[in-house]
Amino acid sequence: MPETLPTQIDLEIVTPDHLVVHDTVTAVTIPGKAGYLGILPGHTPLLSEIVPGVIAYDRDNVTHYLTVSWGFAEVLADRVVALAQTAERAEEIDIARAEAAKERAEERLQRYSDVSIDRERAREALAKAMARLETARHVKG
Repeated sequence: MPETLPTQIDLEIVTPDHLVVHDTVTAVTIPGKAGYLGILPGHTPLLSEIVPGVIAYDRDNVTHYLTVSWGFAEVLADRVVALAQTAERAEEIDIARAEAAKERAEERLQRYSDVSIDRERAREALAKAMARLETARHVKG
């Protein structure tokens, strides 16, 4: 007798501080190191590094968005667990604050001759700010 594939995914998104999402969904998109991963029920198991970006998930024919930065995701046929350094729902993002962070990071990266600038940290700050802005624009237009 053939096994049937699951029709839903149990999604958990966790930060060191709290459980951000625990829901039953029909699809998930995660920002992985090699690009975005589209996950449907029955997906082949895998582990992936999470980079700053947007997690989107579908529940009840509505797509929900949040931004995440750095972490790992475990994908199973009927479950996805994302352990992220930070996670923020789209409606919680302060766009003005994210824009200011983006501008600060860009300004630091433009100061080529300043040896006191930690370029890697500035690039990470820029990636995080851009992910926050992209996420916020999904709900705030």
